[in-house]
Amino acid sequence: MARYSPPLLRRFFSCAASSASPAGGSGAGKKNLVFLGSPQVAASVLDTLLAVSGSPDAGFQVAAVVTQPPAAKNRGRKLTPSAVAQLALDRGFPEELIFTPERAREESFLLDLKEVKPDVCITAAYGNILPQKFLDIPLRGTVNIHPSLLPLYRGAAPVQRALQDGVAETGVSLAYTVRALDAGPVIACGKFSVDEYIKAPELLAILFDIGSKLLINELPSILDGSAKEKAQPQDDSKATLAPKLNSEESWLSFDREAKELHNKVLELQLPGKKVMTARDFWNGLRGQKLLKSP
Repeated sequence: MARYSPPLLRRFFSCAASSASPAGGSGAGKKNLVFLGSPQVAASVLDTLLAVSGSPDAGFQVAAVVTQPPAAKNRGRKLTPSAVAQLALDRGFPEELIFTPERAREESFLLDLKEVKPDVCITAAYGNILPQKFLDIPLRGTVNIHPSLLPLYRGAAPVQRALQDGVAETGVSLAYTVRALDAGPVIACGKFSVDEYIKAPELLAILFDIGSKLLINELPSILDGSAKEKAQPQDDSKATLAPKLNSEESWLSFDREAKELHNKVLELQLPGKKVMTARDFWNGLRGQKLLKSP
């Protein structure tokens, strides 16, 4: 198994990016795409990009991958690469072209990125704020796959907040990244109808799958610059925010409306018990009553 590089970036010569063809082609004449992402839903996007870029007539190659540093997990606290890094390694992507900066503003990282000469950067749940110095590097800009219909649900938890609000429809947007939070012009979007039983992880996977297809469809126009001309500015007056969930929000108050509680939880877990569905919980009461906390 390939050895994963430590969080500190390693310097490399600019010829490394041009000589590497991770997707299997020579790379001659292809535009350089740099992918940034971290969790499993982002790994699925990278997998799609690597597969498509392997075609001889593909107009791009994945020149580098940027992801979060390895994190200590499980009881052994062993450093484990992100899902995106692991996917890249499993696909035979050059280890020296997998960058894991602690912060995207690190000068050494920005120097490495410049040497790759990216035509475009694609982000999908990367989990790191991109400074202007980063945004100035790719020739055709940076495009983000955001799992909401922008300008709705800008922020870190768009899917969770949408489900919490009980929306009947959501979607995914391809938008240019600007310094303001998820506020860049929208290139394209795809809609998805939400039923009342879907859970956030499942919906996230669906939306990023839709986002992957949107991205592949729009990449030619992104790479030739015409996407910027057709991208639509967002109406900031209609923007809503989707901040990260906090631990206090996991508590339920049973004096709230039933619909509000349903939207907040599809599953629940009593202290010392396994996770169960609402139906199993109800059946398990067997005539017992819930006592309100003092």
